[in-house]
Amino acid sequence: MAQDYTADRLIKVDQLSKAYENTHKLWALNEVTFEVQHGEFVSIMGPSGSGKTTLLNLLGVLDKPTSGKVLFSGQDTADLRGDQLADFRRENIGFIFQLFHLMPELTALENVMLPLLPLRKHLRYSLEAHAMDLLKMVGLAERAGHLPGQLSGGEQQRVAIARALINRPKVLLADEPTGNLDTNSGQRIIDLLLQLNQTIGLTVLMATHNPELAKQTHKILELRDGHLVIVRRPNL
Repeated sequence: MAQDYTADRLIKVDQLSKAYENTHKLWALNEVTFEVQHGEFVSIMGPSGSGKTTLLNLLGVLDKPTSGKVLFSGQDTADLRGDQLADFRRENIGFIFQLFHLMPELTALENVMLPLLPLRKHLRYSLEAHAMDLLKMVGLAERAGHLPGQLSGGEQQRVAIARALINRPKVLLADEPTGNLDTNSGQRIIDLLLQLNQTIGLTVLMATHNPELAKQTHKILELRDGHLVIVRRPNL
């Protein structure tokens, strides 16, 4: 059988469902279907409990679906096992979260380097130089030696973005990246993500509650109670 793959499509989500078992089945996602093209910036909107984080976890192979498929460049991620899962994430996915998850005892530069430190001896480039380039990209070169506690919330999130890019991912998954920031800092983070999308062609999927931020992206997916209720393109 031929692979379900086109050159422009990076991700295909097909009838994706996820149920959690408690006293009864709770469907966090229910038969969600959509596609993401290379270089798209996609917002995922919906109220708390609508399935946004579950969807991002499935896209990033942090969790497995109850049914349905996630195809990444034509590959069914359900076929990945053991070390293949970690290798897939390292080679393809960058994550940023509402909580920055920076190590408090490490400098900004060390936090950016952290995901690839176990592989440092096998890299064909200087990890420290690459991390420094990323801090320059997010406007924090002069803060490289500062600890997270010495940085503002917006600066910590920019360090987290640089860390998410350390593995040169094909797609960035952002779960409420502005949720803990004030309006101005949040807009600066969106401006940075838009810049990365436009200048290096990074594909971004971002969960957000903020319709004003979502309007700045290429496509909006709206979830309600685990169902995809609408896909629309804002007027840019």
